[in-house]
Amino acid sequence: MTPQEVGQRVVALLAPVEATASVSGGQGYARSTVDVPPASWRDAVRAVRDDAELRLDYFDWLSAVDELAEGFDVVVHLWSTRHRHGLLLRTRVPREAPVVASVVDLFPGAAWHERETYEMFGVAFDGHGELRPLLLPPEFEGHPLRKEFVLASRVAKPWPGAKEPGESEAGGGRRPMRPPGVPAPGEWGTTPTPAGAAGVGEGPRGGTPARPARERPARPAPGERPARPAPGESAARPAPGERPTGPPRQEPAAGTGAEEGNA
Repeated sequence: MTPQEVGQRVVALLAPVEATASVSGGQGYARSTVDVPPASWRDAVRAVRDDAELRLDYFDWLSAVDELAEGFDVVVHLWSTRHRHGLLLRTRVPREAPVVASVVDLFPGAAWHERETYEMFGVAFDGHGELRPLLLPPEFEGHPLRKEFVLASRVAKPWPGAKEPGESEAGGGRRPMRPPGVPAPGEWGTTPTPAGAAGVGEGPRGGTPARPARERPARPAPGERPARPAPGESAARPAPGERPTGPPRQEPAAGTGAEEGNA
């Protein structure tokens, strides 16, 4: 059955009760919605459950909607496990005395939903017998889902980077905060954080000591040849990217070489 056919069947089934049928939004998930008087609420739930054409035998959920001065709408969603169609059955109770008959004897699963609706909206269900607190502590006052209920306001806190009173606009704001466990920039191991560095992780920290900076030998001036180590001395290993150096070149002494051969 389509949502329109479900609504028409419910209206015909409840006659002469004044029931109004409509279709909810949701396109492919649209539901037939039927409004009934509060006095016919329980009888309407039983009628749509037992009717062979509707067979709405599955209780899905029950809740309420605060309509302010117009009262509260109590809504139940029922589903047919055989015919695969649903129904939103709705009734409106006055705000001064929001009471409607309980349907727990028809659908035992409604007990939890009626207790929650009573606790959150203040709508009582006649015949339930156990409308005790469900979600809120017993000492809680009021009904939180009513629109006139004032929720506790959230404490507004200033942005952490905002300036303190009396600070200049040029600077001097709060020191930056680092996430927990992150040391100061460039500081690791047991090296203490320099004075004035802010944030979590300040002070000496355990772990592997900081690695000392490696000193690189000075590079020779352009045109100058680096000195070579003396014979017998072990040459130092060049640093990565550095040109290896050899022993210094020795110039021949005066009176040697070709002159000695001619002598």
